[in-house]
Amino acid sequence: MSSNRRVFVIGGHTTPFIGKKHPDFVWKGHPDFGKRENPTLEDYITTAVNGALDATGVEAAAVEKAWIGNFVGELFSNQGHLGAAVVGAHPDLLYKPVMRVEGACASGGLAFASAVDAIRAGNDVTLVVGAEVQTTASARQGGDFLARASHYARQRSLDDFTFPALFGWRTKHYFAKFGITEEDIAYFAVKAYKNANRNPLAHMKNVKMDFETAAHAGDRNPTFLSNEEFHPFIKMSDCSQVSDGASAMIVVSEAGLKALGKTEADAIEVVALAHTTGNLYEDGDPTVLDTTKVAAERVYAEAGITAKDVQVAEVHDCFTITECLMYEALGFADAGHGAALAKEGRTDIDGDIPVNTGGGLVGFGHPVGATGVKQVLEVYRQMKGLCGDYQMPKQPSVGLTANMGGNDKTVVAAVYRNL
Repeated sequence: MSSNRRVFVIGGHTTPFIGKKHPDFVWKGHPDFGKRENPTLEDYITTAVNGALDATGVEAAAVEKAWIGNFVGELFSNQGHLGAAVVGAHPDLLYKPVMRVEGACASGGLAFASAVDAIRAGNDVTLVVGAEVQTTASARQGGDFLARASHYARQRSLDDFTFPALFGWRTKHYFAKFGITEEDIAYFAVKAYKNANRNPLAHMKNVKMDFETAAHAGDRNPTFLSNEEFHPFIKMSDCSQVSDGASAMIVVSEAGLKALGKTEADAIEVVALAHTTGNLYEDGDPTVLDTTKVAAERVYAEAGITAKDVQVAEVHDCFTITECLMYEALGFADAGHGAALAKEGRTDIDGDIPVNTGGGLVGFGHPVGATGVKQVLEVYRQMKGLCGDYQMPKQPSVGLTANMGGNDKTVVAAVYRNL
């Protein structure tokens, strides 16, 4: 979609992403078990919304429209109708038009895309929220809930953990086609945890991951699938985290920027956005993220740039193989060469194309509906020098996000410029 109306992100708020192995997460083995409880979905939405308003200095009354990305609130939290939950976060949001959008793990990205479309169509001040709570169910029950992002009738029987099995399928074929090994893929996990260790909001901020542990299955890093074909190809370190959390941000027009007393120096500009959707009922080449590749081609064309112009990126890494495939779909590497970028340190914080500087889904965590919103805010924060211990040496001018839902079935990609 093209428009002469410019679109800006002026900041927001991301809560800590927490779950098992995070010091603030209460589970049966935690010393505070029975004394306090983890935040609810309602708590996360309220915290993120008010945090975004406070961080940007925007009055809730100024918000014209809002969206919330959430995947399975009905299953993990017994709560749908989350547009009304956003309204409940602040009294001055009462009677505003707010809706929930869903696209599996790209739900947050779709909420953001909705705001960009609204700004291009004539709105001036919008609010984007993403939130998910996933720790209220057992791992197997949660795996069943999350399997709704696959073609459930066809793929649920692959394994108790459907999505690890689907990406085990991709890993198996990728290894066979390109001669890549689990040692090569281990560099993605090591980078994710290393970055998360520097990020106070990260789920895995206190958990270390060395190369030897990441590279080989063992007691500290087991394989866990019951599917014998894919069992060898997914270890715990290859997986994103089952996290709770939320993120919210303010997206405005040029007129909205001025009305709020902001300047372009306070913002990053959204110069291009692409939303692509694949066929849920068919799967293509397991070694290529086709839907992501098309989104990348479209967003680069709209922005008038190439992959070589990108200076920071937040990409979907639901599994380590996904980040590798993202590099190739986004044009950072040729087919079969994505792993080399991580191995050579080129996507480290001090590399020539830093990717997932806060830890990505593997290290920062993956509250499904929040991820696509958090990605945009992470690019904003890097561009404005707000990342503290994990700040890039040089503030980037051009950034990219790529948020993927399901097995490469829904993708939202966007390009940003630092002003």
